[in-house]
This record gives sequence, C-alpha cells and structure tokens, in this order.
Amino acid sequence: MLQDENSFEKLLAGETRAVARAITKVENGAKDASELMKAVYPHTGHALVIGITGAPGAGKSSLVDKLAFYYKDKGERIGIICVDPSSPFSGGAILGDRIRMSTLGLDKNVFIRSMATRGNLGGLSRATVDAVGILDAAGFDKVIVETVGVGQDEVEIVKTADVSVVVLVPGMGDDIQAIKAGIMEIGDVFVINKADREGVLRTEKELEALLSLAHRPDFWNPPIIKTIATENKGIEDLSKAIESYYDFQKNGENLERRTAIAKWRLLELLQERLLADVLSRNGTRERIEKMAQEIAEKKNNPYSAVEEILR
Repeated sequence: MLQDENSFEKLLAGETRAVARAITKVENGAKDASELMKAVYPHTGHALVIGITGAPGAGKSSLVDKLAFYYKDKGERIGIICVDPSSPFSGGAILGDRIRMSTLGLDKNVFIRSMATRGNLGGLSRATVDAVGILDAAGFDKVIVETVGVGQDEVEIVKTADVSVVVLVPGMGDDIQAIKAGIMEIGDVFVINKADREGVLRTEKELEALLSLAHRPDFWNPPIIKTIATENKGIEDLSKAIESYYDFQKNGENLERRTAIAKWRLLELLQERLLADVLSRNGTRERIEKMAQEIAEKKNNPYSAVEEILR
C-alpha cells in the first residue's frame, strides 16, 4: 500500500512538486518505488509519447524546445525528459538541456526533467520508462523524451515512445551512421534539421533510397520533414507527421507492438530485480570488490568469478 495517499492524489492532479518527487523516487530506486509504479500504472495510456533521437549536434534540443512551444501554444500540457550521458566512474552528468530550455521551464504547463543515463546503454536512463508513466498519469498531453544522442545504441527509445523521431543533419555522413545504428528500422518520422545548410537535397535523396530498402512490418512509409529549428521553420509539419503516425497506429492493430514492449519491460525489470537480489546477499558486494581486484591483477577471470557468485 502507498505510504502517502495525499501526495499520490496530488501527483494525479499534476502538481509539479508531487510529480518531481515521484520521479526522484523511481530514479533513486527508493524502497516504495515499485509500490508507487503499481499505483501509477492503471492511470497511464493517455499521453502521446514522442521520442527524439539522432546524432550529437543534430539540434535535438532546439527541436524539442520549439516543438514544446508549439504544443504549449495550442493549450496542451507538456512533459519533457532529457536523458544526459553520465560519467561511467562517478555517475554524474552535466544536465545542459535545462540551461538551453530555461525560458520554456518557467511555464506552468511545461515540466522539464533531466536524467542521467547512469551507465545504461541504449541512450535511455534506467528510470526513463517509469518517469514517462508518471508524467502520463499526471495528465500531461504530450511527453517528449530526448535521448543522449550517441547515435549507436539509441534503438531503445522505441520501447518507450509511441512515435520515434530521428533527427539528421546535412553533410554529417548521417546516412551511413543511421544504417549502422539500426535507426532506419526505428524511425517513424525522419527530420532533416538545419535544412538551410548545403547538401540538404543529397541527404534527402539518400534517406529516401535507404527507406525504400527498409522493410517495416506495419507497412508505414516514414515521412521526411525538413526543419530549421532555430528559425522555427517546419515545426508545424513535424507535428502533423507525428500525429499522422499516431493515428495510423491507433487505427491499425498495434497489439503486437505493445506486447513486444511489455515483454521487454518485464524482462528488464526481472533482470534488475534478480541483480539487486544477488547484490543484497551478505558479503556479495565485498566479494565483488575483491574479485574485481583479482581480475585486474590477472589472478582471476570474469567468467569464473560470475560462476562463483552464482554458486
């Protein structure tokens, strides 16, 4: 049972502090975090979740900023989650998106949260999925998730978003990068940002050629939108493309996709719980420290060490 029914009611009412506290709880893995998520889950499924991914320097933050302004001006409530890369050693991160979106953050209908990846691959923080659920339950109309932008392991965004937007820029060799990252399969909408640059037509043609090779099980043909985020150009077209895929999905039978996402989430939570259980056993953490030192000194190997821990 939830310890604080009052703060949960405030969360469902969309009160900023209650929402922020709930996200902090899941991010820190608090004891009652799983109880909180059990209570939140039945209230989810109403927000449109938009994932924005792409190579670093493609202008994702500017695009998120302008898209959020566009939705806000239409009277909608927007939740934004920016996932920042964190140091693999300290776990700290420079949460720069808050600085870039400072004007947006002052609006009462906009909630911005930066999250560190904390060593999670796939460009998404471990708690991102839960944070999206909390914002959904809190009555936000649109939830925008902006990923790290490493360009390689970002396919994870597809598991959280209803619509995945892949941002490319002309003249950065992004076409090749996109194939390598498997991004071609996950993009529901493609954006060529900084479209005032040279080489935009070439990038568009290459992208069209690549998309004609990619086979999608749902037979959706991803649109290519040209934007200049800094000048607010193409933002309305982008929002229309996002809506059109969302409607296409709703009209089509997307139970298969939802089942695949649910299975992934189940396995991820199971993995996390099993690891936490193993680590919580008496003396396991100390043994891991000792083993790590032995492995570093080449007195042991990681494979035998894992078998020993499991025994």
